[in-house]
Amino acid sequence: VPMFEKMDDQLLDAMCDCLKPVLYTDDSYVVREGDPVDEMLFIMRGKLLTVTTNGGRTGFFNSEYLKAGDFCGEELLTWALDPNSSSNLPISTRTVQALSEVEAFALMADDLKFVTSQFRRMHSKQLRHTFRFYSQQWRTWAACFVQAAWRRYARKKLEESLRAEEDRLQDALAKGGGSSPSLGATIYASRFAANALRALRRNRTRKTRLPDRISPILLQKPAEPDFTAEK
Repeated sequence: VPMFEKMDDQLLDAMCDCLKPVLYTDDSYVVREGDPVDEMLFIMRGKLLTVTTNGGRTGFFNSEYLKAGDFCGEELLTWALDPNSSSNLPISTRTVQALSEVEAFALMADDLKFVTSQFRRMHSKQLRHTFRFYSQQWRTWAACFVQAAWRRYARKKLEESLRAEEDRLQDALAKGGGSSPSLGATIYASRFAANALRALRRNRTRKTRLPDRISPILLQKPAEPDFTAEK
């Protein structure tokens, strides 16, 4: 697990002593979205599917596959690292299902809390970035954030393009003079109308095809793990 690679041998040994071997059969569920997370799972063999609907939001769906070397239940790590966390376990944001027979090691909530009490002294920005990169929650949130930014950029470019076409149309009309527009003005007017119509049709088709799509930016940003030492 990349987040633990900077641990010293003594701390790793303490964590390994707490691990419990577990076996999941084909099609069984490790955890369901909305259920409390009571273990962090380190996969040794098999394949799992992890899915989130962002709390049941209509039109939102994200899925990933997990295999040997992957882990799940990182919500529990954030909870365990918080010295002020309550006794209530964190709620799973994903449903994890075994697609084949899965062998794994489980680290239970209380054991993880004990290990992370020693882990907090390892304050490191690199550790923070590593957690974000490998966390499914953070990866999903980042992908949605990038999609939302791209949509804003594309909408801004479209508006700028239509505005430029409109400015050229006005210039052509002004240069044409008289009551009848020039050939250039007519061409620009035609282009502007065609581009505006194309944009409207594109937006209408998109809304018809995805009527209930939720803006990606509505996905809640995951909690930041606290790696600072307890005061």
